[in-house]
Amino acid sequence: MCVGIPMQVIEAGETMVWCEARDGGRRERVNMLLVGDQTQGTWVLVFQGSALRVMTPEEAAQTSDALLALAQTMNGNTSQLDALFADLVNREPLLPPHLQAELVANKAKKEILP
Repeated sequence: MCVGIPMQVIEAGETMVWCEARDGGRRERVNMLLVGDQTQGTWVLVFQGSALRVMTPEEAAQTSDALLALAQTMNGNTSQLDALFADLVNREPLLPPHLQAELVANKAKKEILP
């Protein structure tokens, strides 16, 4: 499976910087050419040694939690799923804007047709 990992810049520099994962267990040199120079403390999504995009701290935490939930589930542990997906618990699913528009259009058609 190919998955990007949120990592925080811990030593800024030009082109290549040192980044660390949220759990502190993973540290690597990351190519920053796609996102430009970033300051220490910035979160980036890293895939195969390159930063793909800059993330907010909240995005990085949610993504890290989701990856942890996936790893735990693969090991048969589902006891923390609600805590790791706290942003989704007790929330109605949201459709993307293009599907919301289609849903509204279909409801309008049903109201017009007998």
